[in-house]
This record gives sequence, C-alpha cells and structure tokens, in this order.
Amino acid sequence: MAAVGLDDKTPATADQLIAGKDHRLLVHTPSPSGFELETPLELLREEKITPLDRLFVRNNQQPEWSATLEPPKPVSWKLEIGGLLEFPRTITLEELKSLPQVEHELVLQCSGNGRSLFAAAAPVKGAPWRSGAMGNVRFRGIPLKSVFEKFDVRPHSAAKFLTAEGDESPAKPEAADFEHSLPLAEVLSRAILAWELNGKPLPAVHGGPLRLVTPGYYGTMHVKWLTRLRLEAQETANYHQVKRYRTPREPLEPGAQFDYGLDNSDPNWRMRIKSVIFSPFADDKTRIAKLRKGSIVASGVAWNDGTSLIDAVELSLDNGKSWRRAELDRAGRYAWQHWQLALDLADGKHTLISRAVDTLGNTQPLDGGIDWNPAGYGWHGADRVVIEVES
Repeated sequence: MAAVGLDDKTPATADQLIAGKDHRLLVHTPSPSGFELETPLELLREEKITPLDRLFVRNNQQPEWSATLEPPKPVSWKLEIGGLLEFPRTITLEELKSLPQVEHELVLQCSGNGRSLFAAAAPVKGAPWRSGAMGNVRFRGIPLKSVFEKFDVRPHSAAKFLTAEGDESPAKPEAADFEHSLPLAEVLSRAILAWELNGKPLPAVHGGPLRLVTPGYYGTMHVKWLTRLRLEAQETANYHQVKRYRTPREPLEPGAQFDYGLDNSDPNWRMRIKSVIFSPFADDKTRIAKLRKGSIVASGVAWNDGTSLIDAVELSLDNGKSWRRAELDRAGRYAWQHWQLALDLADGKHTLISRAVDTLGNTQPLDGGIDWNPAGYGWHGADRVVIEVES
C-alpha cells in the first residue's frame, strides 16, 4: 500500500494511512513499511479502555496487507514451535481457538513513550513520542503455558529464552528481520497467544491474526503476526535484540555515544513504574493548563510491570518538598490504576507533580533525565503540569 498524501503539500492523516483510525492521531512516521501514530492525551483520558480507532501504532516492519483496523482475511494461519525441545510442533490458529481462553486488561506502551522528554537533556534518536504512545486495552487468547501443556511442548533444560518471529519482512533486503527474545520462565507464567483485542478479532495493524502478549512488558516485546517460537539457551543475536530496544546498565552523560551489547545493557522487557496526569488537561507540547480560581480535581493513571501492586500515587505542588496521596481506583494488576485528588489553588502559576509508588518501593525520579540514553527508551520521570490560575 502506498502512503496517502506523502507527495502532496498536505500531510497524510492517520485515517488516510490506516483504514479505521481516528484522524486526530499524531502522525510521526507515515511510511507503510512501519507506521508511528500517537494518541493525544486529550483522547486517551476519555475512556478507561482505549478504543481501537484511538490506539497508538508502532510497527517496525509490517506486512503490506496490515494497514487496516479490520482483521486479516481468513487464512490458514500456523504457529511453529521449535528449538530446544523434545519434538517440534506446528499448531493451527483454529486449534488454539478451540481451547479455554483468558482475557487480560493491560497497559500497552511503546518503550519509546516519553522520548521527547529526554531531549531536554540532550538529543535522542527516534520518533518524538510525547506521552501518548500507550493505551489501556483488553487482549483475549490462550495462556502460553496451556499451549505447551496441551500440545506436549517439552523444553530442554538448557532452554532459557523464548524467541518470537512474525510474518513480516524488512523494507530493505539487507536489513535484519524483526524478532525478540524473552525470558522463558516469565513468559510461561504471564504470556498469552492473543487473537482478540477489546472484544474484536485482532486488527491487522495491531498484529492480527495472532500476537504474543506478555502483560507488564513493553509493546515491542508483544511480537505481532506471530508465526514461530524458538526455545533457546541465549538471547537471539538479532540486530533488533542486541543493538536496539535496550538501555545501558550504567548511567550515561547526556549526549554520550554508546555501543549496545548483551553484556552492557538490558533489553526493554518489564515496564518501569509510571504515572501520567490527565486532568487538569494540558496541551501535549506545552503541558500548561489554564484554569479559573477554585477547587479542581487532579486525576490521571499509574501503572508498572504488574510484579507488585501500585501502593500510592503522590502529588506535590512545591517541587517535591511535600506530597499528598491521591485516591486510587483499583483495577487489574497489569492495567491502568486511575487516581484523583481534589485541590484548591490560588491565583498564579503552580507546577503539579505526580509520582507513583509500588509495594516494592519503586517510584519515579523527579528528574527523569537521569536515565538518559541515546535511543530515548524507558522514560518514567515524575509527570508535570503547569497550572495557570486566574480569577
């Protein structure tokens, strides 16, 4: 499919690039070889479950038939399981769908979400995501553990990682195909093979007909158009696993160069703890809200990787000198936890800061720039909104 509007003076909108998407999504990359579309916070805050037409899109490589919210046309889809196991397996999608299913509500988030905030410390590479490369969704499918049990998949003792491949190919013949490795034990305890999203057949643009979904992990690890799983002793040496989608183990000076490798960096697996302010509403770029004097209700969402529970969301109006706890509206451990707190603000300018804290003591740094990295991955600094109050 050729991207619409690329040769015109007027840039293509999201609905022109992907049939069924909301035209208000921000277009960062319009290339049909890999779309990057962001959801403005104004749209994200309206629904507890992010509608499919508003859900962000980040595809590294994608099949030419995938630029639509419709599911793929009926095909005989098969999943191969090989590598370090007793007997290789080939399983059809129809066989998977015949088994008992589960549904997970979870945060789906690009590991580059918030990348533009790192740029305050030093330039970073990649699409300038603000805060909307995320959504709260429901995936339905079958637990991977159940698949292994039902089809007698017996990994060798040396198997420590699961490498997932999808049905897509690089835009350039010399480029690496896309795949990711995940820790086998944790994937077996969490992951599902999903074919539904928000109660509908999995859209082609979001990985349909079959996607590996591991709740609590960054979106890049939820491999789309899933066709093969490999049981392996080590992480794959694939370019996208070794040189991309990793963060340095030691802090870097902003602007420094870094040569990624398996021995000096960590893959973008579990999501870092995070909170985002939805109200008072602030423009995505400026993060400034203009209000009349009086009582307001600050609100937003918080989440982590689901390993522990969100214990609290704290708000500050004095740059972190003092904090007040917001009221939490509990949801599933992998989902957004909504929070709110009533505030009385006098005339003038106020900076509202939010940070989440989980039961293991993890929290958000006041200065998210301390985790600066050249690719701008894993932003989880305390969120800020400047509130200008007038009588």
